Amino acid sequence: MKRAIVALLVGAAVFGGVYGLAATLGVSSQSLGAGSSVVAACQAGTVSVSYTPSYSQSATAGYRATTVTLGNLDTSSSGCGGKDARVTLTGPSGSNASLAEQTGTVPSTSSTLSLTFSGVSASDVTGVHVVISG
Repeated sequence: MKRAIVALLVGAAVFGGVYGLAATLGVSSQSLGAGSSVVAACQAGTVSVSYTPSYSQSATAGYRATTVTLGNLDTSSSGCGGKDARVTLTGPSGSNASLAEQTGTVPSTSSTLSLTFSGVSASDVTGVHVVISG
């Protein structure tokens, strides 16, 4: 009986400690953590994404995704202008595996940002992830 009471007390203490630590974790646009929080986007509109393929006659001939262009960017200083952008091409077959990643800075004068990729087969690309932060 004593062992059961001690086990319950120890379990309650451990649960309370873990719960207390988890309650102190926070989420914001500046950091990652556990929890959920509304994070304001740097722009109200939707960012468009397109990629331009080019044909390669190398040993593995075929089309390659060579340029990814982000469009409709709010490049004002109060929007996304000057912030870091990360673009990841994913695939194949919806696996969400990273095929390649490039980074750049959202310009403050043009509403587009183009990033150059190499060695990515266009037929393998099934998705794209875009993160703008800063």
